[in-house]
Amino acid sequence: MLKYLNTDIVFQEVPDETSLAINIAGCPCRCPGCHSPQLWGDTGLPLDTQAIDTMMAAQGQSITCVCFMGGDAAPHQVATLAAYVHLHYPRHKVAWYSGRQYLPHNLDKQQFDYIKLGPYIAHLGPLKSSHSNQHMLKRQPDGTFADITSRFRTR
Repeated sequence: MLKYLNTDIVFQEVPDETSLAINIAGCPCRCPGCHSPQLWGDTGLPLDTQAIDTMMAAQGQSITCVCFMGGDAAPHQVATLAAYVHLHYPRHKVAWYSGRQYLPHNLDKQQFDYIKLGPYIAHLGPLKSSHSNQHMLKRQPDGTFADITSRFRTR
């Protein structure tokens, strides 16, 4: 079962969106230099459709996107919750910040409007670094994903 530690309204994680970031606990990646090591443990509250409904009742009018931060221990459960958001809250986009280099081949990526892939590697930096190994992908109308990582980089 997925658990989440907390939520926050964020503005930089997904371009052009005001996102409800749901910080999912139990991260198996444990990247050295991680900015959220508190998410490594098996702690927090159950993250299920009831929790999503509660969050949306409280924040749904203030946001344009639901952003799952983590969940790499149970990617199919994250995809199931993403499908739930799309079905029940169709005005909202869905993003997933994954620390995986690649997604499981049988994961339904179409449940996501945005996917950030890549573990944090300190010497390569975060998304905004021109040397980062991380990539932000955006689903296109034809179902393919375009790399929009450059949107994070300052000019």
